[in-house]
Amino acid sequence: MTRNSSPGLPAPSGEKTSPRPGTSVQGRVPPLAAGGVPGLGHGWKLARDPLGFLSRLRDDGDVVRLRFGPKTVYAVTTPALTGALALNPDFHIGGPLWESLEGLLGRQGVATSNGPLHQRQRRAIQPAFRQDAIPGYGPVMAEEAHALVERWRSGRPFDVTAEAFRVAVRVVARCLMGGTYMDARADRICAALATLFSGMYQRMVVPLGPLYRLPIPANREFNRALADLHLLVDEIVAARRASGQKPNDLLMALLEAKDGNGEPIGEQEIHDQVVAIVTAGSETVGSTVMSLLQVLTEHPEQADKIHDEVKTVVGDRPVAFEDIPKLTHTANVIVETMRLRPAVWILTRRSVADTELGEYRIPAGSDVVYSPYAIQRDPRSYARHAQFDPDRWLPERAKDVPKYAMTPFGVGNRKCPGDHFSMAELTLVTAAMASAYRFEQAPGSDDRLRIGITLRPRRLLLKALPR
Repeated sequence: MTRNSSPGLPAPSGEKTSPRPGTSVQGRVPPLAAGGVPGLGHGWKLARDPLGFLSRLRDDGDVVRLRFGPKTVYAVTTPALTGALALNPDFHIGGPLWESLEGLLGRQGVATSNGPLHQRQRRAIQPAFRQDAIPGYGPVMAEEAHALVERWRSGRPFDVTAEAFRVAVRVVARCLMGGTYMDARADRICAALATLFSGMYQRMVVPLGPLYRLPIPANREFNRALADLHLLVDEIVAARRASGQKPNDLLMALLEAKDGNGEPIGEQEIHDQVVAIVTAGSETVGSTVMSLLQVLTEHPEQADKIHDEVKTVVGDRPVAFEDIPKLTHTANVIVETMRLRPAVWILTRRSVADTELGEYRIPAGSDVVYSPYAIQRDPRSYARHAQFDPDRWLPERAKDVPKYAMTPFGVGNRKCPGDHFSMAELTLVTAAMASAYRFEQAPGSDDRLRIGITLRPRRLLLKALPR
């Protein structure tokens, strides 16, 4: 978006300083969470009901210990301490979530790197996401949003997963990688990511190590998807180089980036960076579009309000990028959807020194976990916390939301560099969908929540009813 912060979201302050612990760590040992099973600890509860389990941890303390077999993991349950965790330099990207993603994202991309490498990579990609660069992507975003809804004119039921991934992949490819050559590859990327994110969640929750290398059908399917995605990325990079073209986009910035010594960055780093861009720009945005379609179906009154707002703002012409600042209710529906149904529902960090969170001691080398899903549904932070209420993001009400209780794009130096890009894309897509159609579920639809690395409806099938 072209404003200083995403619409409706409280803007956390003080992100430039980190609460550095003192030289002597004197904190208390966090309490052990209830419900552990001798020998197994809390792993079976996390695997059985991850969202409910993580949400109930707030009843055991602000920071609690979890046992997974012989391993101790620390869970953070309050907004203030999740902010402190994100801002404390003694915690790096690491832990079981990121280990499960290494096969996909590698170790040299901006999503998984730490320290000086991460800082250099952010500097390289940040120009593509500056607020003054976002309007340049507006025509492509609008074109893809309108192409999405045009495909539904036939009235035939459509698979929300396929459609949401398609628009997300095409926007990120065309805007950031000059992606006309991506057209034939979009469906392959979508299929590969769907398989990979399902398998990676299983590997995170049930870390069976060598067993995942056995040649059983599930492992072979996972390995094929992983190989195909990496092949696709190599094809994308090779196609750009072969074209001889040098457009001012993110892929070109990566191909011309220099390392700390002024030398071109290596091929593996370029590869990992492209994977991170394609993955973040398709999986998280695609999952959010799926949830938005579910919201528009379950809350037709919200779809009607968006339709009326778009009609008031744009009249009879198609919605465009320049309309975004005036689509305030549309933006608030998106923010409330991200609050209740966050694409990224679990995050992990690893301590690199003996340190503290609040009054608790965290030993060096410890894994720390927290759940945006649980934080954003905490009744201590939100009145009627389970109710879908976009108006809670009106300025006069949003100021009452505690700091760090709603940070869908992250905090500090790990904040998503594409936050404004993503909000602009989501606003245009949501406005186009709701202004053109009402939605109802089609036979065979399964709208239950699918829990993987990201959250999304399991198999949502919809019919688009023209307005």
